[in-house]
Amino acid sequence: MMSRSYTNLLDLERGNFPVMGGRIKKPLHRVMTVPGVVSELDDDNANSVSSEVPSVTQDRTIIVANQLPVKAKRRPDNRGWSFSWDEDSLLLQLKDGLPEDMEVIYVGCLKVQVEANEQDDVSQILLERFKCVATFLPPDILTKFYTLFCKQQLWPLFHYMLPYSADHGGRYDRSLWEAYVAANKLFCKKVVEVISPEDDYVWIHDYHLMALPTFLRRCFNGLKMGFFLHSPFPSSEIYRTLPVREEILKALLNADLIGFHTFDYARHFLSCCSRMLGLDYQSKRGYIGLEYYGRMVEIKIMPVGVHMGQIENVLSLADKEWRVEELRQQFEGKTVLLGVDDMDIFKGINLKLLAMEDMLKQHRKWRGKAVLVQIVNPARGSGKDLDELQTEINASCKRINKEFGFTGYEPIVYIDKPLSISERMAFYSIAECVVVSAVRDGMNLTPYEYIVCRQGVSGPGSGSDSGGIKKSMLVVSEFVGCSPSLSGAIRINPWNIETTGEALNEAISMAESEKQLRHEKHYRYVSTHDVAYWSRSFLQDLERSCRDHSRRRCYAMGIGFGFRLVALDANFKKLEISTIESAYKKSRNRAILLDYDGTVMPQTTINKTPSDEVISTINRLCDDSKNTVFIVSGRGRDSLSKWFSPCAELGIAAEHGYYMRWSQDKEWESCGQNFDFGWIQMAEPVMKLYTEATDGSSIETKESGLVWHHQDADPGFGSCQAKEMLDHLESVLANEAVAVKRGQFIVEVKPQGVSKGIVADKVFTSMANDERKADFVLCIGDDRSDEEMFEMIENAMSRGLLHPNAAVFACTVGQKPSKAKYYLDDTIEVINMLEAFAEISDPCPSPDEKPESSL
Repeated sequence: MMSRSYTNLLDLERGNFPVMGGRIKKPLHRVMTVPGVVSELDDDNANSVSSEVPSVTQDRTIIVANQLPVKAKRRPDNRGWSFSWDEDSLLLQLKDGLPEDMEVIYVGCLKVQVEANEQDDVSQILLERFKCVATFLPPDILTKFYTLFCKQQLWPLFHYMLPYSADHGGRYDRSLWEAYVAANKLFCKKVVEVISPEDDYVWIHDYHLMALPTFLRRCFNGLKMGFFLHSPFPSSEIYRTLPVREEILKALLNADLIGFHTFDYARHFLSCCSRMLGLDYQSKRGYIGLEYYGRMVEIKIMPVGVHMGQIENVLSLADKEWRVEELRQQFEGKTVLLGVDDMDIFKGINLKLLAMEDMLKQHRKWRGKAVLVQIVNPARGSGKDLDELQTEINASCKRINKEFGFTGYEPIVYIDKPLSISERMAFYSIAECVVVSAVRDGMNLTPYEYIVCRQGVSGPGSGSDSGGIKKSMLVVSEFVGCSPSLSGAIRINPWNIETTGEALNEAISMAESEKQLRHEKHYRYVSTHDVAYWSRSFLQDLERSCRDHSRRRCYAMGIGFGFRLVALDANFKKLEISTIESAYKKSRNRAILLDYDGTVMPQTTINKTPSDEVISTINRLCDDSKNTVFIVSGRGRDSLSKWFSPCAELGIAAEHGYYMRWSQDKEWESCGQNFDFGWIQMAEPVMKLYTEATDGSSIETKESGLVWHHQDADPGFGSCQAKEMLDHLESVLANEAVAVKRGQFIVEVKPQGVSKGIVADKVFTSMANDERKADFVLCIGDDRSDEEMFEMIENAMSRGLLHPNAAVFACTVGQKPSKAKYYLDDTIEVINMLEAFAEISDPCPSPDEKPESSL
């Protein structure tokens, strides 16, 4: 259950969130299908935001981002505000990819501060005219949330910068994280005000709102929710330094679909989930997914594109043509290389200048001919790092121009002011090559804009030859998101000044026909993968990933950022003692089959010897003449015999049933087949090869097989090696009568026909032959091998091996997809249940007592 108390920010961070999924006592504004009309719903039932409320609208998407796609400025008379769409905003442009009849609601902040007494009026205007829901953050939260946490902690870290010193990047401060959480909660409240949870899609954007999926999922279990990260996602070695690393990962996993620009970013995210949360991803039919408590969280890899219509409109503007002609005259006879970057420590601007300097040193023919025009957009922040960068850039420009420049020629033209989009297009038109030398960047659409612009320009002096061919050249850092999609670009490591200088020379020296072929290839991609294609593709995948919402049964569990939604089969439920106790008391012939590791003994325990408590409980169960109790394990018979030596009446199945013993005074039985173990001579060298190459791995030699363990190896490498070993062994042992299987941190090779399912079959058959058909079955396990027992129990019922009215309880440990119908959370609950049965069990009857007849 969620806490129903409102709390301070510290409590909020710890997970004591106010309930927003219950009844809301005051009316909420809801956006209707009629544009510009705001309705207050007075009926209390209508104002509930629970998932049972009938939808207000259909085919609607709510887009949530830190900033709204709206420009705001005060009127000249200082009486109120004027608003207009921000045509350059990606959030506005992505509407082109959505169905025409789909309503889009924006939730976010304005770029300006609005006084408290104006906020209600501003909210009403934005809602009616723009379908925007304004989120106003208190000044103290805004500063800590955006300036200090997002821009000085998350943003540098996601761009691979660690706060080695307090002067460069802020050190982690708990209060900043609390402000981040509080801000995300305020965004959640705004979404709740307008959402119709059964029908609406919610699309969350970027690292400012990574905690938001948890807040929204707590409100609405069945919400259809996607998240897209527009920045890089760092490698696990970088990300793991973040003190709230697991909280953010778990919050993101409450979304249905998580999008990234490149596979590298997605791979880093998946690696973090594997190393920090123990989750493995799956790839099926081209889609990548993470199974998270029964839900499949899908991963989307799709770089964003440019808005083709906007660029083409600008290309046709008269002022752009005038500016192009002016630039042609200014750079007549020169070969122009162009850089367009924000003033940012990660854009590699100075590295680009140094590469230009190196090219002029090594290739004298370009002196007086090659010009690097570097356009720098204003910095979005401030600080010591930016001041130092600006000083460094100015010094480089001055030095290079002094050394290689002369009257009428400057090799570096530095433009340190914002340019309109038409001016930027004009520079693209006269540039022979665009250079992107960022050391880390989420996407960077400058190359895409350049390609589209060059396609729209033809004629003498425009960068195309007299034949009117279209050509463009790109020198692109391998560390930017657009790099993988531009296969015809010259990729560089911007840190290597010499090779980058050579790349600049190669780009402007290349044959015209080659430039044309590269341009054509790029344009085909950019023109078909625009921003509309990106948004349409994301929404289609979000719709597909949410199709089973109505069919699955979900439970909200956990507090704080440990909150998760557990999706279970409709018949899958927790095994309660009260549910099973009555059946246990009524039964006369009981079969109790227990796995060992992960069931009776926790997986994390180093000492695997059972405790006195476990031994005592099992002995009391075995003393009941109605019970047939078996430990069914993959461990060897020597270990199990030693550990359970005090349990004289306990049955043991070792090595997945290759060896069985019905009680301590009985002999061990093998599975009855004459196996040839010559295959061990083939499998063991393969395992040794992987063991030598995988630190922390080991080989366990059993009498019936071999097991390779990698639980102590690096999680990612161990998993990778296990997959490779599985393929290798299957190939080597293809003609042998063995089974190669992968389990939890193991790869096992064993004879065919040996399984825990066979053990269950033998136990039931033996009881039936003794006219003691089991009328009560309890089978508990936690691993893949135990699923064979669960499946066998279903078959035994249909084959008549069990009593017709048998009470069957197949139970897995942990809430996860299983063939079992029940689950227990952990080994503690398993032991508690066995102890409860031991308490109500009857001791063995005395010789003069007659056992009661079976049902």
